[in-house]
Amino acid sequence: MRNYIVRVLLGLAFTLVVLAHVTGVFPLPYLERLEHIAYDARVRLSLQGDVDPRIVIVDIDEKSLAAEGHWPWRRDKVARLVSMLIDRYQADIVGFDMVFAEPQLSHDYALLTEVAKARGDTRALEALAPYANTLDRDRMFAEVLAERRVVLGLFFHTAPGFAERIGALPAPLFEGDGEDVGLRAVKASGFTANIAMLQQAATGGGFFSNPIVDSDGTFRRVPLLHEFDGYLYESLSLAMAHHYLGLDIEPGFADVARDDAGYPRLEHLMLGPIRIPIDGNGAVLVPYRSQSPGYPYVSATDVLNETVADPQTLMNAIVLVGTTAAGLFDHRSTPVESVFPGVEIHANVITGILDEAIKWRPAYTVAAETVAVLGFGLAGALVLPLLSPIVASAATWLLIGGSLALNVYLWRDQSHVLPVISTLLVLFGIYVMNMFYGFVTEARSRAQLRGLFGHYVPPELVEEMNKAPDRYTLDGEKRELSVLFMDIRGFTTISESLDPATLANLLNEFLTPMTRVVHAHRGTIDKYIGDAMMAFWGAPMEDNDHAHHAVKAALDMLKELEGIRRAFDAQGWPAVRVGIGINTGMMSVGNMGSEFRMAYTVLGDAVNLGARLEGLTRVYGVDCIVSQYTAKAAPRFLYRKLDAVRVKGKAEPVFIYEPVTRIENANDRQKAYAHDVSRAIEHYTYREWDEAEAIFLQLRQGEPDVELHRLYLERIANFRRHPPPAGWDGVYTFETK
Repeated sequence: MRNYIVRVLLGLAFTLVVLAHVTGVFPLPYLERLEHIAYDARVRLSLQGDVDPRIVIVDIDEKSLAAEGHWPWRRDKVARLVSMLIDRYQADIVGFDMVFAEPQLSHDYALLTEVAKARGDTRALEALAPYANTLDRDRMFAEVLAERRVVLGLFFHTAPGFAERIGALPAPLFEGDGEDVGLRAVKASGFTANIAMLQQAATGGGFFSNPIVDSDGTFRRVPLLHEFDGYLYESLSLAMAHHYLGLDIEPGFADVARDDAGYPRLEHLMLGPIRIPIDGNGAVLVPYRSQSPGYPYVSATDVLNETVADPQTLMNAIVLVGTTAAGLFDHRSTPVESVFPGVEIHANVITGILDEAIKWRPAYTVAAETVAVLGFGLAGALVLPLLSPIVASAATWLLIGGSLALNVYLWRDQSHVLPVISTLLVLFGIYVMNMFYGFVTEARSRAQLRGLFGHYVPPELVEEMNKAPDRYTLDGEKRELSVLFMDIRGFTTISESLDPATLANLLNEFLTPMTRVVHAHRGTIDKYIGDAMMAFWGAPMEDNDHAHHAVKAALDMLKELEGIRRAFDAQGWPAVRVGIGINTGMMSVGNMGSEFRMAYTVLGDAVNLGARLEGLTRVYGVDCIVSQYTAKAAPRFLYRKLDAVRVKGKAEPVFIYEPVTRIENANDRQKAYAHDVSRAIEHYTYREWDEAEAIFLQLRQGEPDVELHRLYLERIANFRRHPPPAGWDGVYTFETK
């Protein structure tokens, strides 16, 4: 539960960080860059790739500059360009992606009049006067503009230090500043516009400046509205569409209820039936439709010289006069291409207006993004910690897929641009945090388990415990377990016959293979006590077959002992024999000891009984003794009954048995012998001395060296001389350990 709470809190904290970025409380520049990359990718994937023939770019290109001279051209030449486009080629409307901010004087006329004045030649001055208007090229250009549909460009300045007002502005689109219509339009500090004569003659004017270029210098948005001196002015693109269609532009307002929350009231513009969505700055996302060229290009010199290859290209077209010449610096970085003609940006906006194809990112997008981040963040933070790594991975990808599907639907079907990176980041971030936290805690748990149990249980059990580390603890608990004690018989004699180094080697070569057997049967090594070993089954890992595994381990230890004896004999070491005692019962298990030393061990009467049974192996002349509790819990073995005893310290009698082999491996002789011994002991218990003696005598003939036969024959002889008391229950009581 603690790990779940920690993971949830980490997920919620990460979600709050992303929300702080979304709401602008703590912007993260790198996330903004990623969002730009994601937006650009969607734009490129949405490109149509075809050419829009309705708009034609008349290009002042390198060819035109080489043929007509450097820019700027004389105004009479520009006037001829306009008249050729509209009169000769029948273009519908012409827009200039440039500004004519300074009067263009006729230097030759001025020179002649100055010379005449200097000489006092009044006749020359009178002769030149009729040509004044003819040589006034600005007037010539204005006369051409006045008779045709032409929109001129202008530039608004937003730098605080630039307050100059050069030229004359066209009529504003709306009277009243942005606040009057609930808009946060960019305010200009000054402007560079066309000379008054030209602007007054033109059909209209629109700005081509862009003060809201993104931080990476990419043109993704362009303003349609700009504020200056309390008025709102339209962009070149909007002015072109506006005058091309001949329709009025009306503001479209949001619900009044939103106004109370500071929501920008001006939400869109209505150009007749065409709805143009704008954001809170009065800007639109440029609806790029293809890479350049996305429109027909015609060289300006071809227009001037009437050498256009296909005159039909210009007929009824919207013409934008711009430049792609490298020296005139009208190239921009866009999501489509890093070097993109600036004039085509205006063309794409015009196409978007005409086709109603402009994507929308209204002011409430922040609220929508906040809801998306919060919703997906809460889902990830609360659900992922409950799942396994594989299921969590699948769930994360499903959530990411759902987020992307929603985003694509809004982009494609609703033309609504919802930021995607914040939602993906919160999902992926929470997923990575959960995986990392799980990895760290799992690694720490593994290290703790390895440190806690590595000395007690085999490595493969530690790995198995690592799958659910929370289930294992060193805290004390009561549990049914099986305990095994093993001791080398006559070790004192053996130790006296060997030097210390040899004795240490003997113990190592004896205990190592015995330990391997215990580990192989999922046992836990409790401790080594000199030549003795203590082990138990059923903790720390739960084992429903702990008794079976303990008995099987004891039988395999006895088999292993045969190989140990051969190895000892080869080194000249004495042969060893062991005694093994096993008991099953309720025991206390856990980390026990003092503040100076702790050990993971088992305690209780059941443990003491196991130790007593190991000691009884010497009395009964067998290698292994198990209690009735172990025999009952591990019924898949053939047992040979030995006795019913009371060990020192316990009042309750217990039946003890010698395990022989697994039942399916037992032969007829082993089964018959176990049956005969059990029958003889039963006669002995009922004081039927003759019957018991007869069976034991018969058994001794077949196996004369078995200590059990001698023991019972001696007891029977003793009871014949000294009969047991009337309440005797057949249990033998041991007064020593």
